[in-house]
Amino acid sequence: MARLYESRKRILVTGGAGFLGSHLIDRLIGQGHEVLCVDNLFTGTKRNIDHLHNHPLFEFMRHDITMPLYVEVDEIYNLACPASPIHYQHDPIQTTKTSVHGAINMLGLAKRLRAKIFQASTSEVYGDPTVHPQSEDYWGNVNPIGPRSCYDEGKRCAETLFFDYHRQLGLPIKVVRIFNTYGPRMHHADGRVVSNFVVQALRGEPLTIYGDGSQTRSFCYVDDLIEGFLRLMDTDETVTGPINIGNPNEFTIRELAEKTVAKIGGAELITMPLPRDDPKQRRPDISKAKALLGWEPKVQLDEGLDRTIEYFRDFVGQMEEA
Repeated sequence: MARLYESRKRILVTGGAGFLGSHLIDRLIGQGHEVLCVDNLFTGTKRNIDHLHNHPLFEFMRHDITMPLYVEVDEIYNLACPASPIHYQHDPIQTTKTSVHGAINMLGLAKRLRAKIFQASTSEVYGDPTVHPQSEDYWGNVNPIGPRSCYDEGKRCAETLFFDYHRQLGLPIKVVRIFNTYGPRMHHADGRVVSNFVVQALRGEPLTIYGDGSQTRSFCYVDDLIEGFLRLMDTDETVTGPINIGNPNEFTIRELAEKTVAKIGGAELITMPLPRDDPKQRRPDISKAKALLGWEPKVQLDEGLDRTIEYFRDFVGQMEEA
């Protein structure tokens, strides 16, 4: 049910045409809020927000947040940044600028407006972890000069900025560390493992496993993730995060490949060398999310994978017809 007009907010979502941003906007509009979607469309796409084109509560602005932004809003969700290795390594300098300059610009806007601001951080701040599962008090094991550093260290610096603005200026902040998320509207060519496997299987191509497939990941369905975002944003100012949001059920990459093949049909598995600094294990400790937000994931991998396959089946079909 839409909220009453008196409680309606005008909310800025940067990266709003991306995978996560578009799902967040759907939820916010469903709550009756006005949403300003800002995106430079580097990895986001208007296809993700086409259904909102004529919605009276939705506005789109093409803008790069490495440049200052002057708007009037009540809250800010900062999701803008390429999030897959293929995309963030394409222009690593711009990736770092998006995380760092973007954070500075959005924090400056929040400071001027005295607005609550949310930062979409990442489990990549833990690097290739030596602690398993990863809890928020773990400082990480990150290579500061490797090919993934533009994203890992950019997000770490953004967290530093958020907490310094909070401590020094009293700015109300919320910081989430996102673990591997999947679902409809993922970019079909972003190189992430779920979209890779599903698209390859639907096209009858071999599924590419990097390394021997024994490395593990924990896969969170997008609807569960967005619910975690909203719950954190609704907490009082004493709850800042960082808070892990992810699904603690852990699978090897080979297990995910085998599940995908079992659901779609017989594609073979091939192996390629493991990329440098690729984490061997990734699993969130979500004790804090449970205690502070009353949150835990509801959609498990088999159900979420079915929904994702359905989306990509339509998408791949449309691409082949074009």
